[in-house]
Amino acid sequence: MFSPKQNPRVYGVAPGIDFPQALWHGVLSRMQGQPPEAMARVQIIVNTQRMARRLRSIADRGPATLMPRIDLLTHVGKDLAHKEIPAAVNPLRRRFELIQLIARLLEQQPDLAPRASLYDLADSLAGLMDEMSGEGVSADTIEKLDVTDQSGHWERAQAFFGIARQFLSTVDDAPDSETRQRMIIQRLADHWADNPPEHPVILAGSTGSRGTTMLLMQAVAKLPQGALVLPGFDFDTPPSVWSALSDALTAEDHPQYRFAKVLSELGLTADEVQDWSPEAIAPCPERNKLISLALRPAPVTDQWRREGPDLTGLDLATQNVTLLEAPSMREEALAIAMRLRQAAEDGQTAALITPDRMLTRQVTAALDRWDILPDDSAGTPLQLSPPGRFLRHVGALMFRPLTSESLLTLLKHPLTHSGEERNNHLRFTRELELYIRRKGITFPDPEVLAAWSKTIDGAESWGDWVVRCFCNQETPGSLDFEDHLSTHLARAELIARGSVSDAGTGGLWDEKAGRDAVKTVSNLQENAQYAGELTAAAYMDLFGAVLSQGEVRDRDAPHPNILIWGTLEARVQGADLTILGGLNEGSWPENAKPDPWLNRKMRHDAGLLLPERRIGLSAHDFQQAVGAKEVWLTRSIRSDDAETVPSRWINRLVNLLEGLPQQNGPEVLDDMRERGGHWLGMVQVLEEVAPVPAAKRPSPKPPVASRPTRLSVTEIKKLIRDPYAIYARHTLRLRPMDPLMRTPDALLRGIVIHEVLEQFIKDVSKDRTRLTPEHLLELAETVLAKNVPWPTARNLWKARIERIANQFIADEGARQNRGKPVGFETKAKTDIANLGFTLTGTADRIDRTSTGDLVIYDYKTGAPPTQAEQRYFDKQLLLEAAMAEKGGFMDIEPAEVLEAIYIGLSNSPKTVAAPLIEMPTAQVWAEFEQLIARYLDADQGFTSRRALRKDTDYSDYDQLARFGEWDVTDEPTSETLS
Repeated sequence: MFSPKQNPRVYGVAPGIDFPQALWHGVLSRMQGQPPEAMARVQIIVNTQRMARRLRSIADRGPATLMPRIDLLTHVGKDLAHKEIPAAVNPLRRRFELIQLIARLLEQQPDLAPRASLYDLADSLAGLMDEMSGEGVSADTIEKLDVTDQSGHWERAQAFFGIARQFLSTVDDAPDSETRQRMIIQRLADHWADNPPEHPVILAGSTGSRGTTMLLMQAVAKLPQGALVLPGFDFDTPPSVWSALSDALTAEDHPQYRFAKVLSELGLTADEVQDWSPEAIAPCPERNKLISLALRPAPVTDQWRREGPDLTGLDLATQNVTLLEAPSMREEALAIAMRLRQAAEDGQTAALITPDRMLTRQVTAALDRWDILPDDSAGTPLQLSPPGRFLRHVGALMFRPLTSESLLTLLKHPLTHSGEERNNHLRFTRELELYIRRKGITFPDPEVLAAWSKTIDGAESWGDWVVRCFCNQETPGSLDFEDHLSTHLARAELIARGSVSDAGTGGLWDEKAGRDAVKTVSNLQENAQYAGELTAAAYMDLFGAVLSQGEVRDRDAPHPNILIWGTLEARVQGADLTILGGLNEGSWPENAKPDPWLNRKMRHDAGLLLPERRIGLSAHDFQQAVGAKEVWLTRSIRSDDAETVPSRWINRLVNLLEGLPQQNGPEVLDDMRERGGHWLGMVQVLEEVAPVPAAKRPSPKPPVASRPTRLSVTEIKKLIRDPYAIYARHTLRLRPMDPLMRTPDALLRGIVIHEVLEQFIKDVSKDRTRLTPEHLLELAETVLAKNVPWPTARNLWKARIERIANQFIADEGARQNRGKPVGFETKAKTDIANLGFTLTGTADRIDRTSTGDLVIYDYKTGAPPTQAEQRYFDKQLLLEAAMAEKGGFMDIEPAEVLEAIYIGLSNSPKTVAAPLIEMPTAQVWAEFEQLIARYLDADQGFTSRRALRKDTDYSDYDQLARFGEWDVTDEPTSETLS
């Protein structure tokens, strides 16, 4: 296949060329004139399964020929060394073993790191060990590093590195996968040195970014019939630039750095690299030259001034390039989606290439409006799939108290009770939710659930199943990981199969997502013995971390021509339209991940990979992709919270073009932006909303027969301030939905404190010696423990009562001397016969003085209303006083009301009396009758937000009234209803 040659054979394929296509054509051209069986002896080594599949699919199109042997990098040499080299240790087992050792270290030195980072530390340390093995760096090399300037950091890192050294010392007997692969490649290279294969061996598509791969590339290149085929090799880079790529500290972020290193290791120069397939022409050679100059290493960008004027054909280079700079990520995603839709209609193959998963999710969501599901190579993270979410929710029961929210979240999950009779399950779940909302249950307990299930026809066995599966599932203390896992999975399967059957797992392990979840769970089960003892919370942290590394992908459902690729997939695919999205710093290229073990200089000195390696690989991916036939370059000017920084490659391209006015650089740049602006204009049209007239401020006039004829004293304030709320509640009979979970809000605080004070006053009335702060606090603790299940709120409210206790006791002594309590939470009802209206109410407390007069008290946990507010708006106490004098209170003889007083219980307790002197009860009642008569008049409208205290005050019916489309300065719009 290859002519004899002294030097290693290294070939390249220019950026923009479909690499697998060019590779196969190059093989065919070199096999011309060879017997048919010669093709079967050719061995092609590729780095991904996708590349292998693509090569086979291209070969299947013809011409007819025998297939060469196509191997993956990870499979090379296994037939030679699998009996001599021990099997690789499961990566999960290695991380579990590290977790145990790191946990013991953190017990001795808790200031080193939080325990919640156990898995992350183990994963990072295992990654460092893999990298050391792959790059051939020994533990001794690390320990000999010069740490003069970073002694504090190194001292902390050494504590963990001592753990890694234990594993590295036994790596020959129990190698990890990276170490074993290097051992195999080393064994294969030694074997080939003595017994070189006679058949052609082609290693194609690798950049040599890892030490093990570099070792194999050197071994292949030195074979008599060996050859390397480099993807995206820049033939336009001059020798002076190749010589500048020798220093990793300054050049590793350059797209061609890895190739320079490969050539250096082989003793070659860039001009010795041959074109693998000369007949494969780059879609736009002029663009390749432009990009090559734009991406020159930073130390030599002064070459722009010297070589820039020699660039020609900028119009050809950019005529199929669109630069889209969207105001936001949403508009960027919409523009991309619209272009992908156009490609689908035109029958084009279009690919979005980006490492930004948020952008891909937004594009996928935007395509959904046209029923287009893109073929996303990354799939869905397993933890976000239905079984992933289900397993995480079930696991949370092991270490968190059961709340109404967590219970209903699981009961409504599509995998819950997926065995039989799911229709009844959903019916019972709906009834349970309504009951929970109505009763304000935050923490459901077995007794409440069991009692409720007996009130619903057919739900008793279902209720027993709910109690058995969900209640009291917390696991105290520490258990072996195996025990946690078996309990977790058993409970998940019980919940999935439901209350009807005693066998099966429902739909938990069905479909593609279920099968992928089974693989992850099986891997956990196989290695659970190495994880040791953990608390339930630590177990779920570990389980979730492992689950997050899996992904689910259904290859059959998506659109065949609308593709979303990561940068790795893009290396081996071809498309008519290539969209490079998310070209902002931090997205593409991604920020270098922080290394908790070695800083940049230490990595360089040790011979490990620098953080810039990922940036250099991204730059190479960019250079390959931007050379395609039609290209979009997209970015968003702003992210969710700040202005973005353009990707360094966009910056370089823009700056270079702007600096070439003689070649019309600024003009072609404007054309690129204009093409992007056209699609942004289409986005604006798509998003444009037809103007709808704003709603008017409502003031409905329902028929008199539909108007409320019964209100409570607390609703009179609302009738005055926000009549529309009374209309919505009593005429339309709309009620705000009860919250799913009761929260420690102001309403509950008021109820609890009222209960405490009522019991306290009753006790003091029977025994005056109990009028002490100690007794008040004792009662408070009992009532709080019964009604407030939130420890933080309970302590805060208790502290509040402690602060006001002394003042309240002193004031209460004076109140006890003045009169005796004759009613607590006493209900009242008074009719206005001529209007057919009834006023109801409940007084917190009523005392009778020695002269027979009444004193009415109302407890306020917030600030009591001022006398001015009571005079015009908050008439609760004034009306209660009038009702008391009319004999409206049950079991309390009518008498003159001496005073009506608000007792404030805020942090600064105070009392505010109702203005009975300025407004006698007769006047109060006459004005009240006038108010009710007015609202029972057919011409009176119920105006929304008529006189709220502040514009920011919230009403339950603001959305119904469409507040926001109007404001309180607008005149009410009356509407007569029938």
